Amino acid sequence: MTRTRKTALNLALAAAASLLAVGAAQAADCKIGISMKTLDAPYFAAQEVSAKKHAEKLGCEVISADAQNDLNKQIADVEDMVAQGIGALIVNPRDSKGMVPAVNAATAAGVKVFVIDSTLDPAANFVTLVQSSNTQNGQLVGQWLADNTKGKDLKIALLSGDKGNEVGQERRLGVLAGLVEGQLRNEGRVRFEVVGQGWGMWGHEGGLKAMEDLLVANPDINVVLGENDSMVLGARKALEQSGKLDGVMLVAAADGQKEALQMIKEGGYSVTGLNDPAIVGATAVELAKKAIDGTLAADTPKITYTTPMAITKDNVDQYLKADAVF
Repeated sequence: MTRTRKTALNLALAAAASLLAVGAAQAADCKIGISMKTLDAPYFAAQEVSAKKHAEKLGCEVISADAQNDLNKQIADVEDMVAQGIGALIVNPRDSKGMVPAVNAATAAGVKVFVIDSTLDPAANFVTLVQSSNTQNGQLVGQWLADNTKGKDLKIALLSGDKGNEVGQERRLGVLAGLVEGQLRNEGRVRFEVVGQGWGMWGHEGGLKAMEDLLVANPDINVVLGENDSMVLGARKALEQSGKLDGVMLVAAADGQKEALQMIKEGGYSVTGLNDPAIVGATAVELAKKAIDGTLAADTPKITYTTPMAITKDNVDQYLKADAVF
């Protein structure tokens, strides 16, 4: 090899090493922890996938942990991430009050904490909570229901997640508020009755069982309102099995689950609120990266909402993605 070629090779190797060093330095400068309360649900799995992909796209190192619905494990996960030197933490809390000490300890250690999706007690010291607006989504869904049932007395079966859950409460009250306002605007009176409330624990099987129980006492149900798509999809199965699906409107306060969107497109499901886990996860990462870089606005609000939307047959093609995790 000639001296010139050796020199050129050495320069190329040095340049490559320099680029690798810069990349490593960038990753070290941006280390983000993602603490999920559970990954045993498509929605939360999609949230974590989106957050990880977006963080890696921005050149950040990612540490991720699944608390498996165990508060003590999530606290330990967060403590471990802080010990590993993360600059920012994205946490979907298992318990709104139980995670407060761990979040406050992380913040005290200099970590910028961002909460996603599930509510954390506002007394906790974190930067912002990123979520869809349960109230605004719910109101849009309720208004759509009022507009599309004019002159009809509604017998509503309400499917709720679990007792005491603030998110579930916000979702159902948002829909009912939108329905009241829509009916008053359209007809000058309110004409609906919530004939029963079932607890579906946020899942398909829970929604199916709760719907079976509600149908026994209320065979004249003509609207199923659920706090998420998964429970409504379970309720749909119960209605189908009992031969009572025809004429029943299926309404979800939030989520935009792929299976529900496909049914909306085909006309077998009425409406759901937009709660895209990919948008929530990516938005939190964007904010976390800015916080690490020192460019996050000082007046960032305590809650950052994604854009609310009622997804119906008219706009479902904008949101239905065949390759979506959720």
